[in-house]
Amino acid sequence: MDLGQLLKVGAAAFKNGAGTQTAEQLPTQDIIGALTNLLGNGQGGFDLASVLKLANNSGLMAMAQSWLSDGPNASLSVDGLIKMLGQANIGAFAQQLGIDQDAAIGGLQEAIPAMVDNASSGGSLLDSMGGIDGVLGMAGKLFGR
Repeated sequence: MDLGQLLKVGAAAFKNGAGTQTAEQLPTQDIIGALTNLLGNGQGGFDLASVLKLANNSGLMAMAQSWLSDGPNASLSVDGLIKMLGQANIGAFAQQLGIDQDAAIGGLQEAIPAMVDNASSGGSLLDSMGGIDGVLGMAGKLFGR
């Protein structure tokens, strides 16, 4: 899946998870812009390696592995999301979109797993790359990290 499609998947999942009419009515491009600011490691786009590193550093790697593997995706809890991204970053994301933090959290709980899952080539990236260390190494190489 190319980056544009991946970001559209994230935006659609965000709208579904946000749970407010205001968020559902946001232009897809606005959501994509906010997601790239939040998840692009300062480079824009979607930096899979950075997202996985954030999950790992937050003690959420087992959950993130479910997003990379075949099978159902583990849910991202509110506490897990805050631990992973930080309250200030979530607040800035919400402010960029003009929505409250609860809506931003709900949307991100859906968007992040959906994006990682879809970035992982049919959900099998983890196995094909030699586990989580292989995924982090390859993603780091792709993004020059």
